[in-house]
Amino acid sequence: MAISIRLTRGGSKKRPYYKIVVADARSPRDGKFIEKIGNYNPLLAKDNDQRIQLDGDRAKHWLSVGAQPTDRVARFLDAAGILERPARNNPNKGKPGEKATERAEERATKEAAAAEAAAAASAAPASGSNEETEQVVAAEVEDATSSS
Repeated sequence: MAISIRLTRGGSKKRPYYKIVVADARSPRDGKFIEKIGNYNPLLAKDNDQRIQLDGDRAKHWLSVGAQPTDRVARFLDAAGILERPARNNPNKGKPGEKATERAEERATKEAAAAEAAAAASAAPASGSNEETEQVVAAEVEDATSSS
């Protein structure tokens, strides 16, 4: 028989209140349970002592017998110092997706091209003499005035 330590919901609509129970894993969520080992009231403030009430000795007993806590109950047991949850590490979850990496690469190439063009533009007039640029500008002005 698979035994789990889980929450059963009580309270009225929009006002949840949970019992922490030991139950057969096949029984319904709010159905028959073996033993009640605590309460959880999510409406109370997180620093309130009455938010989670747990019988640690009974929880240790059921864990030693082989009961499996649900994720939420495992968090409660970890906070109480009864059970140590393994740290989860998923380094791939934080990585950007394919489209985001493509966009970042495109943006980087555009910025590099813009920086290159700006460097070339700032370097070109400095390398050429002022007389040459004045001659080119004068020629352009003459062409513009003669065509009109």
